[in-house]
Amino acid sequence: MMIIFKKKNFFLLLLFISAFTLISAVYIEFFLEQKPCELCIFQRYPYLFAILVSFFGYFYSKTNFFLYIAILTFLISALLSGYHIGVEQDIFAGLASCSSDNLNIIDKNKLLNSLEDISVSCKDSFFTILGMSLATVNLIISIIIIVFGLIILKNEKNR
Repeated sequence: MMIIFKKKNFFLLLLFISAFTLISAVYIEFFLEQKPCELCIFQRYPYLFAILVSFFGYFYSKTNFFLYIAILTFLISALLSGYHIGVEQDIFAGLASCSSDNLNIIDKNKLLNSLEDISVSCKDSFFTILGMSLATVNLIISIIIIVFGLIILKNEKNR
């Protein structure tokens, strides 16, 4: 059996991938000044939770409970990013908080105040990696983690 398919190694890899993803998101937001939309913020939550799951999964690797939780966490992550991709492609309607309708304000004082709280549209993808939006990259990462988790689960059941 390959070394990557050991449960403890999977949780270590999950910890590093989750931490790297969150650090990258914060770097893009604060240092590259790319403000995230509401769905982008939601997509960070599974990675935060995965750090906790990977910690417990590493130290309590005798049970498959945390492996199931990790797979479920990234299934949710894949659904969130898939929905976000659908919003970017105009397949789905975005959340109400994902639209920037501040231009419909007539009163100039309200307009000036609203410019401070302007929201980023979930349809717009300002930052790409290899031509893919971050939601697409997140979907790919989530699917890979799910596949590795299922392989490890299958190997555990065949013992």
